[in-house]
Amino acid sequence: MNRILNQDPQIAITASRKIVDTRNRISHGYDSVSDDIIWAIIIRDLPLLKTEVETLLIGGH
Repeated sequence: MNRILNQDPQIAITASRKIVDTRNRISHGYDSVSDDIIWAIIIRDLPLLKTEVETLLIGGH
């Protein structure tokens, strides 16, 4: 996500900064990440992210 945002800051991904922050927290502070929080992100946010990525891949921006 960081690379995508550096290439095009206007990319249409909801909560892109939160995606980067979550990745960093998992990578660097994994002992402070709750399984419940990760599961909530998967259930609540992943379907929207999937839809947005699919839209970008078929040419939308």
